[in-house]
Amino acid sequence: MHTRRSFLAFSGGLLSAMALRAEDRPPVTQPRATSFDRAVEPNWDERLTVSVGEKTGDLVGNSHRVLQAAVDYVANLGGGTVKVLPGKYVLRGAVHLKSGVRILGSGEDSIVTKIPSRTSKLLVDSDWYDQEITLSPGHGFEIGDSVCLRVKNAHYGHPEVLKRRLIARSGDRFKLDKPLKVNYWQNGEPTASALFPLFTGEEIESIAIEDITLDGDRTNNENLDGNYAGCVFLQDCRDITFRKVTARSYNGDGLSWQICHDVLVEDCHSHGHAGLGLHPGSGSQRPIIRRNRLEKNNIGLFFCWGVKYGLAEDNLIDGNVTGLSIGHRDTDNLIRRNTITNSTQVGILFRPERGPSFCAHRNVIEDNIVINSGGATGIAIDVQGGTESVTIRRNELKETRAAEQRIGIRLGADTKDMQLADNQIAGFAQTVVQLPKA
Repeated sequence: MHTRRSFLAFSGGLLSAMALRAEDRPPVTQPRATSFDRAVEPNWDERLTVSVGEKTGDLVGNSHRVLQAAVDYVANLGGGTVKVLPGKYVLRGAVHLKSGVRILGSGEDSIVTKIPSRTSKLLVDSDWYDQEITLSPGHGFEIGDSVCLRVKNAHYGHPEVLKRRLIARSGDRFKLDKPLKVNYWQNGEPTASALFPLFTGEEIESIAIEDITLDGDRTNNENLDGNYAGCVFLQDCRDITFRKVTARSYNGDGLSWQICHDVLVEDCHSHGHAGLGLHPGSGSQRPIIRRNRLEKNNIGLFFCWGVKYGLAEDNLIDGNVTGLSIGHRDTDNLIRRNTITNSTQVGILFRPERGPSFCAHRNVIEDNIVINSGGATGIAIDVQGGTESVTIRRNELKETRAAEQRIGIRLGADTKDMQLADNQIAGFAQTVVQLPKA
């Protein structure tokens, strides 16, 4: 009889032997496309490209339907590029990205935006297992639209938010693309709103969005925060590239990705959002964020929760309420050579969180320029809570206004092992302040 211990010993030895053989085997020097082999692929000179345009192109139109059709066609043939020709594309629903697809625009001449939001009450109770809703007459929704469904939880009172698509109808009664999984009862005041990200994706990989303008039409849309939407919203994805994307004026976030790994954001301009310019979200590993302009947002760059081993460098972060915010278990990140100016509250903020075990430890802040942060009591770098083992070196912190009560670097009472070296701090009432223990 085999005991559990003997089985584990056997399986561990087998895995070790397999690893050894993998290291010793010859390298692949002449890769070929082979059935069901995803580990090795030839570097093909050309892949499929499908163009979309308002009046010309392989697919003609200016709605989410034509963009979605192009994405699906390219994905079904193994991946490639959807070329978005000059024009204005007004969406009634989110474009759902697929693995292996690159969205390539025409710069400022390719504008993707959305219809103004509107909200309808749900007239009939829908249970958690239902896959349909009934809207109030005059709602204006159509088959194919994206909707944001909101309700107060019947048991606990907290808000529930779901994103769905309308796929069939009889009058004001619509079938959804997925079941609710939440009770939408009348006592919870359920609603459906025309709120959605412009591009979205879930559990996909190897995608890119490049050289395109995304406009959230903030003035004509309700707020939907970055845990659900943005100009782009991604969930549980990997190997993502944003390059030369202009994301502007979303009543929420600009570019938001949650539990997404190896995300590259470079040479983008994210500005005028009610929420966050860039939102590397919960659990995202190894983001690279470089040479971007993040302007006039609530927070320019927001490290959310458990963002680790990331690099943020050479970004211009100007005119935000908070320039850069880092906190909940965001550890082991390098933030360097950024220019953070004219933040209305604070330049760089380490959030206090719920206690030392939740704070942003072992991060490096180096070679940044932080100018004119906050009001009369503004702070260039504010390290709060029980943050530990942070290095702050060779930064240039400046105040060109009156010194008033402004502080260059403030360290919270419970911070530990703060390494400050070779920082140039000028124009403040106080250069470095360590708050006393309570």
